[in-house]
Amino acid sequence: MSADLQWMILRNTSSFIVKKRNIKKFFSKEPLNPKNIHSPRYTGTIHKKAFTVEPHPGGKGVNLVYKKRKYQNRPDKNIARVQFTRDARRTMTGIKKFVNSNRYRRDLKMLALRRASAILRSQRPVVPKKGQRKKAD
Repeated sequence: MSADLQWMILRNTSSFIVKKRNIKKFFSKEPLNPKNIHSPRYTGTIHKKAFTVEPHPGGKGVNLVYKKRKYQNRPDKNIARVQFTRDARRTMTGIKKFVNSNRYRRDLKMLALRRASAILRSQRPVVPKKGQRKKAD
C-alpha cells in the first residue's frame, strides 16, 4: 500500500493524534515521529524508512531508533536501536554517517542532529556561576 493511501486512512483516525483547543497544527505521540507534528512528512508509520533520536535510558547519550526494511511486515522485529553514549562529537558524526551512507531520509538529517544536540545539552550538569553565590548573614 502506498504512503499516500496510508496517510489518507490515518490522517483523521490515528490513535497518536493529540488535538488541543486553539492549536491549528495537531501533535502526534508516535514513536518514530522526530518532530511530534501530525503531518505526512514526519509520520513514521506510513514510511518504509523512518527514524528518530531519543534520550538514552541511562541518562547519558542518545539512541537512534529506526525502521529496518528487511522486517517490514513484522512489527516485533521492525524497530532497531543504536546507542551513542560516548561524547557529542562522536554522536553527531555517527548520526550523519548513518543517514548519508544508508541514504536514509536525508530530509530529516538536520532535524535529527538538532534534536540530538538538544538532548545532549539537557543532560549536561548545571554548573553554578562564580559571582552568584549566596551570602551568609
